Amino acid sequence: MSAFSAIGDDREIDRDEFTPGIEPQATWCPGCGDFGVLKALKQAMPEVGKNPDEVALFTGIGCSGKLNSYFNSYGFHTIHGRSLPVARAAKLANPEIEVIAAGGDGDGYGIGGNHTIHTARENHDMTYIVFNNEIFGLTKGQTSPTSPKGHKSKTQPHGSAKSPIRPLSQQLNAGATYIARTAAVNPNQAKEIIAEAIEHDGFAHIDFLTQCPTWNKDAKHYVPYTDVQQSDEFDFDVSDRAEAAEMMRERPSYGAEKRAIGEMPEEPLAERYFDEDAEWERTYDKLLEHHK
Repeated sequence: MSAFSAIGDDREIDRDEFTPGIEPQATWCPGCGDFGVLKALKQAMPEVGKNPDEVALFTGIGCSGKLNSYFNSYGFHTIHGRSLPVARAAKLANPEIEVIAAGGDGDGYGIGGNHTIHTARENHDMTYIVFNNEIFGLTKGQTSPTSPKGHKSKTQPHGSAKSPIRPLSQQLNAGATYIARTAAVNPNQAKEIIAEAIEHDGFAHIDFLTQCPTWNKDAKHYVPYTDVQQSDEFDFDVSDRAEAAEMMRERPSYGAEKRAIGEMPEEPLAERYFDEDAEWERTYDKLLEHHK
């Protein structure tokens, strides 16, 4: 006997059932891609025949953390980077519940990165949606793990020397059994992908590109968004793991990148100890100059 009487209730589902009565209107910034995630998630539920009593949504911290406030189902707003372990526990306690976890790129690929890898490795039967806007939005625009190289922000005023992480390649190596990328500017594809992920038996990871017009002014590069399965320009077998793995590439070291943008000296700092004519620079002076 089910722990929840509504589980398995065979009836037609209306997407409006997933709009809460207490907080029906989301309060994200105008133009935010998070609206697209919410819309696609609501539209996917009737496709898979799930009603609000059959779904549990777990979120982390950040703009994406408000998702379960605007989605009528069971929910748990966890702490930063910890939506996955809480979601895993719920699924193990009640396998009949449809478990969905969600978080931002900083939440899932930064502070919660280890949980993301090991949840894929263990192949828990759940869906994980990462709102990837390539920025820390809620904390006002710091560089995130997926910010493009050269991206300038409060934390990287000279531009980030780091190449962004490659979450799909990472999850491919970790053992996720369903991996996809979609975008808020392609709502029809997003709905189909979320429905596929929910119906998949195992860990499904969706990297959801979500523009941030407030803190990431490069958000326009998501438009137009190309669906590699529909475009004639690509010949890509989505079921071929080896072909997907070939997309990974070599890149320069972090030190080489920092030297290229002038944030590390060409001459090793240690050598200055033995050079009486060396000019010493103080970080303190640079900070004062930056804030003038």
